[in-house]
Amino acid sequence: MNKGQLIFHHFFRFIWNTIFVLTYPILATFGLLFVGVTYLFSLLSRLLAGLKKGKKTVVVIDSDWLPLPQTEGFLEAKMYKQIMFGPSCFQLRRNDGVPSVLEDHYFGNKVRFIEEGILLEKWNSTDSKELPDFDICLYNSDIDSLTSLTNIKCFDWHLSEKENKNLCFKWFDGIQGGEVKVSI
Repeated sequence: MNKGQLIFHHFFRFIWNTIFVLTYPILATFGLLFVGVTYLFSLLSRLLAGLKKGKKTVVVIDSDWLPLPQTEGFLEAKMYKQIMFGPSCFQLRRNDGVPSVLEDHYFGNKVRFIEEGILLEKWNSTDSKELPDFDICLYNSDIDSLTSLTNIKCFDWHLSEKENKNLCFKWFDGIQGGEVKVSI
């Protein structure tokens, strides 16, 4: 830098530092006042909410167990693990408090209701490296039994047809598909 640029640089640096030193207390005071006023209004809002007439006490029950749809409150589900960008697995239990074979396993989110019982995905492992690997099982709630029907290594499956005591499951893993027939 030549001498003229150096003088110009030092002059503007001095001006900038002077403005910053003089305005910093003002900016800091404004920030503290803003936080204080916000806190004051928050306290005032809480006090006024407490004085509200007709206030009902609400008891919040924090439970992760939610009733499973279409079971009329018979089964409850609780999320156990969420695979990143993938499916979730759940723990299931009976709502009536009776110990069940369901409590020993983890299940996928596909639940299908048929006359003979409930079709469930019983996960053989919750490790994301070993997925998908699960058994399609039939749960009979009357006798509390879980019967493994077939093993499928694909998340995209559905019950395609049901004839008498035979079920046909179709699956597709993105590359190939297939069909599995089982008897109940």
